[in-house]
Amino acid sequence: MVGGAVLAAALYIMIRGIGLSDKLDFGAGAYYYADVPDFDKTLVPGEFAAALPFWVYLLLFLAWGVLMYALWKWLDRRS
Repeated sequence: MVGGAVLAAALYIMIRGIGLSDKLDFGAGAYYYADVPDFDKTLVPGEFAAALPFWVYLLLFLAWGVLMYALWKWLDRRS
């Protein structure tokens, strides 16, 4: 019931355009940070750089998934 209410409210807000500024029309991106003037200048290019290669992060992500699946199976077996 709560999910339905949230979905209905989100659709109502999007259809009515509530919260959008008419003078700052950026299309669909206006629901994100595109409606903030000069937002691109708040993030310094190269400020957030990965310390490790991409494959290391991918491997950690997959290992975490396997670990959580094993934990899930272990907890399911106990009940």
